[in-house]
Amino acid sequence: MGLTRRHLLAAGATATFATPVGRALAKPARLSLNENPFGPSPKVLAALRSQLPLVGRYGDDAPVQALLDRIAAMENLPREQIVLGEILGPLGVFLAARPPAGGQFVLSVPGYPLVADAAAPEGGVAIGVPLNAKLGNDLPALSRAVIGDTRAVYLVNPHNPSGTTNGAAEFDAFIRDVARRTLVIVDEAYIEYDDIAHSAVRYTREGLNVAVFRTLDKIYGLAGLPIGYVLAPKSLADSMHKAGFGDPHELGRLAVTAANAALADQDWVTDVRRRVIDGRQRLTAALDRLHLEHSDSKANFVFFRSPLPVAQARTALAGHGIEVARPFPPLDAWIRISVGTESEVERTIAALNAVYRPT
Repeated sequence: MGLTRRHLLAAGATATFATPVGRALAKPARLSLNENPFGPSPKVLAALRSQLPLVGRYGDDAPVQALLDRIAAMENLPREQIVLGEILGPLGVFLAARPPAGGQFVLSVPGYPLVADAAAPEGGVAIGVPLNAKLGNDLPALSRAVIGDTRAVYLVNPHNPSGTTNGAAEFDAFIRDVARRTLVIVDEAYIEYDDIAHSAVRYTREGLNVAVFRTLDKIYGLAGLPIGYVLAPKSLADSMHKAGFGDPHELGRLAVTAANAALADQDWVTDVRRRVIDGRQRLTAALDRLHLEHSDSKANFVFFRSPLPVAQARTALAGHGIEVARPFPPLDAWIRISVGTESEVERTIAALNAVYRPT
Protein backbone atom coordinates (compact mmCIF):
# COMPACT_ATOMS: atom_id res chain seq x y z
CA MET A 1 0.00 0.00 0.00
CA GLY A 2 3.09 2.23 0.31
CA LEU A 3 2.33 3.32 3.89
CA THR A 4 4.25 1.46 6.58
CA ARG A 5 4.98 1.80 10.26
CA ARG A 6 8.64 2.11 9.27
CA HIS A 7 7.84 5.49 7.70
CA LEU A 8 6.17 6.64 10.88
CA LEU A 9 9.07 5.49 13.07
CA ALA A 10 11.55 7.09 10.69
CA ALA A 11 9.79 10.38 11.33
CA GLY A 12 10.66 9.98 15.00
CA ALA A 13 7.14 9.34 16.22
CA THR A 14 6.63 7.07 19.18
CA ALA A 15 3.69 6.89 21.53
CA THR A 16 2.83 6.08 25.09
CA PHE A 17 -0.42 4.64 26.38
CA ALA A 18 -2.27 6.99 28.68
CA THR A 19 -5.65 6.84 30.36
CA PRO A 20 -7.49 9.44 32.41
CA VAL A 21 -7.23 8.94 36.15
CA GLY A 22 -9.35 10.38 38.91
CA ARG A 23 -11.50 12.73 36.86
CA ALA A 24 -15.18 12.78 35.97
CA LEU A 25 -15.89 12.26 32.30
CA ALA A 26 -18.45 14.17 30.29
CA LYS A 27 -20.96 12.30 28.19
CA PRO A 28 -19.04 10.36 25.52
CA ALA A 29 -18.72 12.12 22.18
CA ARG A 30 -20.19 9.80 19.53
CA LEU A 31 -17.73 10.36 16.70
CA SER A 32 -18.19 6.97 15.10
CA LEU A 33 -20.95 7.37 12.48
CA ASN A 34 -20.07 10.54 10.53
CA GLU A 35 -23.24 12.28 11.70
CA ASN A 36 -23.77 16.03 11.48
CA PRO A 37 -23.13 17.11 15.09
CA PHE A 38 -24.94 20.40 14.53
CA GLY A 39 -28.16 18.72 13.47
CA PRO A 40 -30.64 19.89 10.85
CA SER A 41 -31.68 23.44 10.08
CA PRO A 42 -34.06 24.96 12.65
CA LYS A 43 -36.45 25.33 9.73
CA VAL A 44 -36.54 21.55 9.45
CA LEU A 45 -37.58 21.22 13.08
CA ALA A 46 -40.33 23.80 12.61
CA ALA A 47 -41.62 22.00 9.52
CA LEU A 48 -41.64 18.68 11.35
CA ARG A 49 -43.60 20.12 14.26
CA SER A 50 -46.30 21.22 11.84
CA GLN A 51 -46.65 17.64 10.56
CA LEU A 52 -46.67 15.80 13.89
CA PRO A 53 -50.49 15.85 14.20
CA LEU A 54 -50.62 14.03 10.84
CA VAL A 55 -48.25 11.14 11.59
CA GLY A 56 -51.22 8.80 11.53
CA ARG A 57 -51.65 9.52 7.81
CA TYR A 58 -49.63 8.27 4.88
CA GLY A 59 -47.62 10.83 2.97
CA ASP A 60 -49.27 13.01 0.33
CA ASP A 61 -48.19 13.22 -3.28
CA ALA A 62 -47.91 17.03 -3.45
CA PRO A 63 -44.87 17.34 -1.10
CA VAL A 64 -43.14 14.55 -3.02
CA GLN A 65 -43.70 16.37 -6.30
CA ALA A 66 -42.41 19.57 -4.71
CA LEU A 67 -39.30 17.70 -3.56
CA LEU A 68 -38.72 16.34 -7.06
CA ASP A 69 -39.07 19.84 -8.51
CA ARG A 70 -36.62 21.23 -5.97
CA ILE A 71 -34.01 18.56 -6.67
CA ALA A 72 -34.47 18.87 -10.44
CA ALA A 73 -33.76 22.59 -10.21
CA MET A 74 -30.72 22.05 -7.98
CA GLU A 75 -29.23 19.29 -10.12
CA ASN A 76 -30.25 20.61 -13.54
CA LEU A 77 -31.80 17.27 -14.49
CA PRO A 78 -35.32 16.31 -15.59
CA ARG A 79 -37.35 15.15 -12.64
CA GLU A 80 -37.98 11.86 -14.48
CA GLN A 81 -34.33 11.00 -13.84
CA ILE A 82 -34.64 11.45 -10.07
CA VAL A 83 -35.52 8.49 -7.88
CA LEU A 84 -36.27 9.36 -4.26
CA GLY A 85 -35.33 7.22 -1.32
CA GLU A 86 -32.43 5.97 0.77
CA ILE A 87 -32.13 3.16 -1.74
CA LEU A 88 -28.59 1.93 -2.19
CA GLY A 89 -29.54 -1.47 -0.75
CA PRO A 90 -32.73 -1.86 -2.82
CA LEU A 91 -30.78 -0.69 -5.88
CA GLY A 92 -28.33 -3.54 -5.39
CA VAL A 93 -31.19 -6.03 -5.19
CA PHE A 94 -32.84 -4.49 -8.24
CA LEU A 95 -29.71 -4.68 -10.39
CA ALA A 96 -28.87 -8.25 -9.38
CA ALA A 97 -32.44 -9.47 -9.90
CA ARG A 98 -32.63 -8.33 -13.52
CA PRO A 99 -32.33 -11.36 -15.79
CA PRO A 100 -30.06 -13.18 -15.86
CA ALA A 101 -29.92 -12.88 -12.08
CA GLY A 102 -26.62 -12.30 -10.33
CA GLY A 103 -23.67 -10.50 -11.84
CA GLN A 104 -20.59 -8.90 -10.35
CA PHE A 105 -20.41 -5.67 -8.37
CA VAL A 106 -16.99 -4.01 -8.33
CA LEU A 107 -16.12 -1.80 -5.35
CA SER A 108 -13.19 -0.51 -3.32
CA VAL A 109 -12.19 -2.23 -0.09
CA PRO A 110 -12.40 -1.16 2.57
CA GLY A 111 -15.48 0.81 1.71
CA TYR A 112 -19.23 0.92 2.04
CA PRO A 113 -20.45 -2.49 0.81
CA LEU A 114 -24.22 -2.02 0.99
CA VAL A 115 -24.94 -2.26 -2.75
CA ALA A 116 -22.95 -5.49 -3.16
CA ASP A 117 -24.16 -6.99 0.12
CA ALA A 118 -27.78 -6.38 -0.83
CA ALA A 119 -27.21 -8.02 -4.22
CA ALA A 120 -25.81 -11.21 -2.69
CA PRO A 121 -29.16 -12.97 -2.03
CA GLU A 122 -29.97 -12.54 -5.74
CA GLY A 123 -26.66 -14.10 -6.74
CA GLY A 124 -24.64 -10.89 -6.93
CA VAL A 125 -20.91 -11.30 -6.33
CA ALA A 126 -18.77 -8.58 -4.75
CA ILE A 127 -15.41 -7.96 -6.41
CA GLY A 128 -13.30 -5.99 -3.95
CA VAL A 129 -10.40 -3.85 -5.17
CA PRO A 130 -7.87 -2.58 -2.58
CA LEU A 131 -7.32 1.15 -2.22
CA ASN A 132 -4.22 2.70 -3.75
CA ALA A 133 -1.16 3.94 -1.87
CA LYS A 134 -2.91 7.22 -1.01
CA LEU A 135 -5.94 5.33 0.34
CA GLY A 136 -8.01 6.46 -2.64
CA ASN A 137 -10.13 4.55 -5.13
CA ASP A 138 -7.65 2.67 -7.35
CA LEU A 139 -9.29 3.64 -10.62
CA PRO A 140 -7.04 1.65 -12.99
CA ALA A 141 -7.52 -1.51 -10.91
CA LEU A 142 -11.28 -0.94 -10.68
CA SER A 143 -11.41 -0.56 -14.47
CA ARG A 144 -9.48 -3.79 -14.98
CA ALA A 145 -11.94 -5.62 -12.72
CA VAL A 146 -14.87 -4.88 -15.05
CA ILE A 147 -15.90 -7.89 -17.13
CA GLY A 148 -18.90 -8.73 -19.28
CA ASP A 149 -20.92 -9.87 -16.25
CA THR A 150 -20.30 -6.72 -14.21
CA ARG A 151 -23.61 -5.11 -13.25
CA ALA A 152 -22.09 -2.00 -11.69
CA VAL A 153 -18.95 -0.35 -10.42
CA TYR A 154 -19.65 1.36 -7.11
CA LEU A 155 -17.51 4.30 -5.95
CA VAL A 156 -17.78 6.42 -2.82
CA ASN A 157 -16.38 9.89 -3.55
CA PRO A 158 -15.11 11.31 -1.22
CA HIS A 159 -14.28 7.80 -0.07
CA ASN A 160 -15.34 6.24 3.21
CA PRO A 161 -13.39 5.51 5.42
CA SER A 162 -10.42 7.45 4.02
CA GLY A 163 -12.14 10.66 2.89
CA THR A 164 -9.92 10.84 -0.19
CA THR A 165 -10.85 11.97 -3.70
CA ASN A 166 -9.30 11.25 -7.08
CA GLY A 167 -7.77 13.83 -9.38
CA ALA A 168 -10.20 15.40 -11.83
CA ALA A 169 -8.45 14.24 -15.02
CA GLU A 170 -8.00 10.68 -13.79
CA PHE A 171 -11.58 10.50 -12.58
CA ASP A 172 -12.93 11.86 -15.85
CA ALA A 173 -10.98 9.34 -17.93
CA PHE A 174 -12.15 6.51 -15.69
CA ILE A 175 -15.83 7.45 -15.85
CA ARG A 176 -15.85 7.89 -19.62
CA ASP A 177 -14.14 4.53 -20.13
CA VAL A 178 -16.05 2.38 -17.63
CA ALA A 179 -19.48 3.91 -18.30
CA ARG A 180 -19.23 2.55 -21.84
CA ARG A 181 -18.98 -0.96 -20.41
CA THR A 182 -21.24 -0.99 -17.36
CA LEU A 183 -23.21 1.16 -14.94
CA VAL A 184 -21.11 3.39 -12.67
CA ILE A 185 -22.71 4.27 -9.32
CA VAL A 186 -21.06 7.21 -7.56
CA ASP A 187 -22.04 7.60 -3.91
CA GLU A 188 -21.62 11.26 -2.99
CA ALA A 189 -22.71 11.09 0.64
CA TYR A 190 -19.86 13.44 1.60
CA ILE A 191 -19.55 15.60 -1.54
CA GLU A 192 -20.88 18.71 0.22
CA TYR A 193 -17.85 18.67 2.54
CA ASP A 194 -15.53 18.85 -0.47
CA ASP A 195 -16.75 20.72 -3.53
CA ILE A 196 -20.15 20.11 -5.08
CA ALA A 197 -18.67 21.22 -8.41
CA HIS A 198 -16.78 17.90 -8.44
CA SER A 199 -20.04 15.96 -8.54
CA ALA A 200 -20.31 13.17 -11.10
CA VAL A 201 -23.84 14.30 -12.00
CA ARG A 202 -22.35 16.12 -15.00
CA TYR A 203 -21.89 12.71 -16.62
CA THR A 204 -25.51 11.81 -15.99
CA ARG A 205 -26.52 15.08 -17.65
CA GLU A 206 -24.42 14.10 -20.67
CA GLY A 207 -26.32 10.84 -20.99
CA LEU A 208 -23.55 8.54 -19.79
CA ASN A 209 -24.35 5.36 -17.90
CA VAL A 210 -23.70 6.98 -14.53
CA ALA A 211 -25.97 7.06 -11.48
CA VAL A 212 -25.21 9.45 -8.63
CA PHE A 213 -26.48 8.86 -5.10
CA ARG A 214 -26.94 11.67 -2.61
CA THR A 215 -28.14 11.47 0.96
CA LEU A 216 -29.57 14.04 3.33
CA ASP A 217 -28.33 11.99 6.28
CA LYS A 218 -24.97 13.74 6.46
CA ILE A 219 -24.51 17.50 6.00
CA TYR A 220 -28.29 18.08 6.06
CA GLY A 221 -28.54 16.37 9.47
CA LEU A 222 -31.36 13.93 8.71
CA ALA A 223 -29.76 10.67 9.85
CA GLY A 224 -32.75 10.07 12.13
CA LEU A 225 -35.14 10.40 9.17
CA PRO A 226 -33.09 8.79 6.39
CA ILE A 227 -33.84 10.00 2.89
CA GLY A 228 -31.79 10.48 -0.25
CA TYR A 229 -32.08 10.30 -4.01
CA VAL A 230 -30.48 8.81 -7.10
CA LEU A 231 -29.80 10.83 -10.23
CA ALA A 232 -29.98 8.10 -12.83
CA PRO A 233 -29.78 7.49 -16.56
CA LYS A 234 -33.27 7.75 -18.00
CA SER A 235 -33.67 4.05 -18.78
CA LEU A 236 -32.61 3.04 -15.27
CA ALA A 237 -34.80 5.68 -13.65
CA ASP A 238 -37.79 4.58 -15.72
CA SER A 239 -37.29 0.97 -14.68
CA MET A 240 -36.93 1.90 -11.01
CA HIS A 241 -40.06 4.04 -11.06
CA LYS A 242 -42.02 1.18 -12.67
CA ALA A 243 -40.74 -1.10 -9.91
CA GLY A 244 -42.22 1.22 -7.27
CA PHE A 245 -39.16 3.14 -6.13
CA GLY A 246 -39.96 6.61 -4.77
CA ASP A 247 -43.54 5.80 -3.77
CA PRO A 248 -44.84 8.61 -1.49
CA HIS A 249 -46.25 6.16 1.03
CA GLU A 250 -42.94 4.36 1.33
CA LEU A 251 -40.94 7.56 1.71
CA GLY A 252 -42.89 8.72 4.72
CA ARG A 253 -44.55 12.03 5.50
CA LEU A 254 -41.94 13.25 7.99
CA ALA A 255 -38.92 12.35 5.88
CA VAL A 256 -40.30 14.20 2.84
CA THR A 257 -41.23 17.21 4.97
CA ALA A 258 -37.73 17.29 6.47
CA ALA A 259 -36.07 16.92 3.06
CA ASN A 260 -37.99 19.83 1.54
CA ALA A 261 -37.16 22.11 4.45
CA ALA A 262 -33.51 21.02 4.59
CA LEU A 263 -32.84 21.59 0.90
CA ALA A 264 -34.51 24.99 1.12
CA ASP A 265 -32.08 26.25 3.76
CA GLN A 266 -28.72 26.31 1.98
CA ASP A 267 -27.44 28.99 4.37
CA TRP A 268 -27.51 26.38 7.12
CA VAL A 269 -25.63 23.93 4.91
CA THR A 270 -22.97 26.54 4.17
CA ASP A 271 -22.49 27.22 7.87
CA VAL A 272 -22.25 23.52 8.73
CA ARG A 273 -19.70 23.01 5.95
CA ARG A 274 -17.57 25.87 7.26
CA ARG A 275 -17.63 24.60 10.83
CA VAL A 276 -16.88 20.99 9.86
CA ILE A 277 -14.00 21.95 7.56
CA ASP A 278 -12.54 24.09 10.34
CA GLY A 279 -12.81 21.16 12.75
CA ARG A 280 -11.27 18.77 10.22
CA GLN A 281 -8.34 21.11 9.68
CA ARG A 282 -7.76 21.40 13.42
CA LEU A 283 -7.83 17.64 13.84
CA THR A 284 -5.46 17.17 10.91
CA ALA A 285 -3.06 19.70 12.40
CA ALA A 286 -3.17 17.81 15.70
CA LEU A 287 -2.37 14.54 13.93
CA ASP A 288 0.56 16.25 12.19
CA ARG A 289 1.92 17.54 15.50
CA LEU A 290 1.80 13.99 16.85
CA HIS A 291 3.48 12.63 13.68
CA LEU A 292 0.49 10.38 13.08
CA GLU A 293 0.18 9.30 9.46
CA HIS A 294 -3.24 10.16 8.00
CA SER A 295 -5.14 10.30 4.74
CA ASP A 296 -6.00 13.53 2.93
CA SER A 297 -9.63 13.57 3.99
CA LYS A 298 -12.13 15.83 2.24
CA ALA A 299 -15.07 14.51 4.26
CA ASN A 300 -16.37 15.08 7.79
CA PHE A 301 -13.89 12.74 9.44
CA VAL A 302 -10.18 12.03 9.74
CA PHE A 303 -8.49 8.67 9.16
CA PHE A 304 -5.10 7.91 10.69
CA ARG A 305 -2.70 5.06 11.35
CA SER A 306 -2.33 4.16 15.01
CA PRO A 307 1.17 3.17 16.20
CA LEU A 308 -0.56 1.53 19.15
CA PRO A 309 -2.57 -1.68 18.66
CA VAL A 310 -5.97 -0.42 17.55
CA ALA A 311 -7.93 -2.31 20.20
CA GLN A 312 -5.75 -0.71 22.86
CA ALA A 313 -6.06 2.72 21.26
CA ARG A 314 -9.84 2.45 20.95
CA THR A 315 -10.10 1.58 24.64
CA ALA A 316 -7.84 4.47 25.59
CA LEU A 317 -9.78 6.97 23.46
CA ALA A 318 -13.05 5.68 24.94
CA GLY A 319 -11.56 6.27 28.36
CA HIS A 320 -11.26 9.90 27.38
CA GLY A 321 -14.87 10.00 26.19
CA ILE A 322 -14.21 9.64 22.46
CA GLU A 323 -16.14 6.97 20.54
CA VAL A 324 -14.47 6.14 17.22
CA ALA A 325 -15.62 4.14 14.20
CA ARG A 326 -15.64 0.39 13.76
CA PRO A 327 -12.56 -1.34 12.27
CA PHE A 328 -12.08 -1.28 8.49
CA PRO A 329 -10.19 -4.43 7.51
CA PRO A 330 -7.73 -4.90 5.95
CA LEU A 331 -6.65 -1.46 7.22
CA ASP A 332 -6.59 -2.85 10.74
CA ALA A 333 -4.06 -0.32 12.01
CA TRP A 334 -6.19 2.69 11.03
CA ILE A 335 -8.80 4.66 13.00
CA ARG A 336 -11.59 6.91 11.72
CA ILE A 337 -12.88 9.77 13.89
CA SER A 338 -15.78 11.98 12.83
CA VAL A 339 -15.59 15.75 13.19
CA GLY A 340 -17.77 16.85 16.08
CA THR A 341 -18.84 20.20 17.45
CA GLU A 342 -16.16 22.73 18.34
CA SER A 343 -16.05 21.48 21.93
CA GLU A 344 -15.94 17.86 20.76
CA VAL A 345 -13.02 18.69 18.48
CA GLU A 346 -11.21 20.14 21.50
CA ARG A 347 -11.94 16.97 23.47
CA THR A 348 -10.74 14.81 20.59
CA ILE A 349 -7.46 16.71 20.31
CA ALA A 350 -6.94 16.42 24.07
CA ALA A 351 -7.61 12.68 23.90
CA LEU A 352 -5.23 12.21 20.97
CA ASN A 353 -2.54 14.11 22.86
CA ALA A 354 -3.05 11.95 25.92
CA VAL A 355 -3.05 8.63 24.05
CA TYR A 356 -0.34 9.39 21.50
CA ARG A 357 1.84 11.81 23.45
CA PRO A 358 5.36 11.78 21.95
CA THR A 359 8.11 10.76 24.32
